[in-house]
Amino acid sequence: MDDKELAFKKIFEANSKKIFHLCYGYTGDDDAANDLLQETFLKVWQNLDKFRNQALISTWIYRIAVNTCLTYLRTEKRQGKEELTPQLAETRPEQFSEKNEQVALLYKCISKLEESERIIITLVLDEVPYPEIAEVSGISEGNLRVKIHRIKQRLTELYNQYERL
Repeated sequence: MDDKELAFKKIFEANSKKIFHLCYGYTGDDDAANDLLQETFLKVWQNLDKFRNQALISTWIYRIAVNTCLTYLRTEKRQGKEELTPQLAETRPEQFSEKNEQVALLYKCISKLEESERIIITLVLDEVPYPEIAEVSGISEGNLRVKIHRIKQRLTELYNQYERL
């Protein structure tokens, strides 16, 4: 294994779970999220020698993942699919603990948000530091805090609507 392969392996191990969550937040589908995860890391591999350490490598990878997800969503919309995100809670209830049901409902609610809101809240859920989220999303930290507050309010409204059903 050469230096690039070793570096890539470490980068993948350090970032793959967060990138999967990000992709899942966009798609709400395990298979699509896995495909987007692979596509993201293929791009990381192909461009690793171009990374210049001007940002955190995780920020660079998030940007690649976001662009990959947005391209995927635009393609899905062009194909005219009515519902981008399949029902997340379709899995048989006996396979879910109550906590898993709440997580599935949370992701179902996240899937109803605007694309830009989805990435921000997914990064928040992954405990990415606010300065890094601000850099990935291209907005100031002050605006980010306001946006996160509004996203949380919107998620609470969506969550409460589903709870009433």
